[in-house]
Amino acid sequence: MGGRRLALGAVGIVLGLLAAGTISASAADPLVSRGKAVLASSIEGSGFEAAKAVDGSTSTRWASVEGHDPEWIRVDLGSTHTISRVKLTWEVAYAKAYRVQTSPDGSAWTDVYSTSTGDGGIDDLTVSGSGRYVRIYGTARGTAYGYSLWELEVYGVGGGTNPPTTTPTTTTTTPPPVPGIAYPFGSRLQPYAAGILRPSGSTSTLDAKIVDYYQRWKAAFVKQNCGNGWYQVISPDAEFPYVAEAQGYGMVITATMAGADPDAKKIFDGLLKYKLAHPSVNNPDLLAAEQDTSCTSVNGSDSATDGDMDTAYGLLLANRQWGSAGTYNYKSIALRNINAIKKSLINPTTNLLLMGDWSGPDDSRKYYGSRSSDWMTDHFRAFRKATGDSAWDTIRAKHQDLIASLQSRYAPNTGLLPDFVQDTNSTPKPSVGKMLEEAATDGKYWYNACRDPWRIGADAAVTGDAKSLAAARKLNTWIKSKTGGDPSRIAVGYGLDGTQINSGSDAAFVAPFAVAATTDAGSQAWLDALWNKMLNTPIDTNTYFGASIQLQVMITVSGNHWIP
Repeated sequence: MGGRRLALGAVGIVLGLLAAGTISASAADPLVSRGKAVLASSIEGSGFEAAKAVDGSTSTRWASVEGHDPEWIRVDLGSTHTISRVKLTWEVAYAKAYRVQTSPDGSAWTDVYSTSTGDGGIDDLTVSGSGRYVRIYGTARGTAYGYSLWELEVYGVGGGTNPPTTTPTTTTTTPPPVPGIAYPFGSRLQPYAAGILRPSGSTSTLDAKIVDYYQRWKAAFVKQNCGNGWYQVISPDAEFPYVAEAQGYGMVITATMAGADPDAKKIFDGLLKYKLAHPSVNNPDLLAAEQDTSCTSVNGSDSATDGDMDTAYGLLLANRQWGSAGTYNYKSIALRNINAIKKSLINPTTNLLLMGDWSGPDDSRKYYGSRSSDWMTDHFRAFRKATGDSAWDTIRAKHQDLIASLQSRYAPNTGLLPDFVQDTNSTPKPSVGKMLEEAATDGKYWYNACRDPWRIGADAAVTGDAKSLAAARKLNTWIKSKTGGDPSRIAVGYGLDGTQINSGSDAAFVAPFAVAATTDAGSQAWLDALWNKMLNTPIDTNTYFGASIQLQVMITVSGNHWIP
């Protein structure tokens, strides 16, 4: 591996390199990039996060996905600096052609160095420029791999005004518009309700952690299988490798991450293409719940409510992000999806969600049963706004009232909801015996209801709705007390009275409580503990469920959730 190193030699070589702009002539300026917030267009996988390039260690590195151009890594210096030197320590996977760029705002970029003859090793560059952000933008790889840096070092002198110090509840960052994207990740264009907390630290630091986690999640679970231009979120921990719930998560996540991931729209369209190719047999505007390894719908080819709730919501996000004049008319498809939910997934007697479009009055137990994790209040608000149909106000109110009733009657001390309820046409109560999955747990806080603090808390945080706030705060008060403020003590499942079911720890049970924590002004330390627990929990590539939930929770608690 070649490289521009001072050890190469004589004074003449050094002077020649200085003239070419490859050896620093401003060594006196301090290093200003170490430990700063950093983003990258992609990562190869866990252990190769962008932050590894600014940690001061030459044994850790950032690596992009393999075989793709362009790719970039960007460091936020925190304020405007005059930049005199950029030092790049390449791994074997180096850039043959790349640009060093600066920007005052993370949107408009100015080249301060470019080359098409890079040969790896160490590039110690004298540059002249200023900006808050410095980006290395690779356009041609030097190998068949990706781009990889042991270290990215920026030297310079602060020359701008540092951002004011604010509390975690009021810190905001509003990046400039990104061309073609209306609501780029990190822009926080939809403020949360007054008093809602977020984890301590700058928004740029929070966002960098989320982008790193997103890249690991994408590498583990986003696939292009079975051809046809499809993308799927694979579900190794489900009965079948592709389930509607996972595709819904994928559509919501990729639409939300637009602006941080240059491939977000491509992936979203591939997920949408997959959805459209797998309609439910009962209503073609809904998604068949399960597919096998050949991407063929199986097990009845009917729908699952949570998958359709999220695909419809994701389509509304996409319409806001990119408009509907491209390959797909997102708004039109969303409206068909929403109307299909109303027609086939809402019980017309109770105005409550059914568990799937297979549920009919011929089986009254299931027809008057419902799954608490499907009750996505913010989704109902988005459907009302998109359609102008006031029925969604009634539907939302019915679900909120049911949450309050269940908490009061069956979990007055915990606020916990059961996986499933029965008798919604009379006096709703937790399922007795098997409703859909397991007799032992269908009436308890188990692998469906574990999502409830996130779903309830998201609506509370964004809208400040009194009913959602009350429900979320009840959950938060109990779990904080139950664990003594230690997230590691959150168990895997509970009876509605708070009795632990299983020991151990699972992100699907831990992460959602962080959203509930944002609603309580006295829970900053608890929220920070939950956030740090999430950051220190590696992605288990054998379970999309916990990782997908945690990623969406991180997006929500950081202030990046929005209702289209």
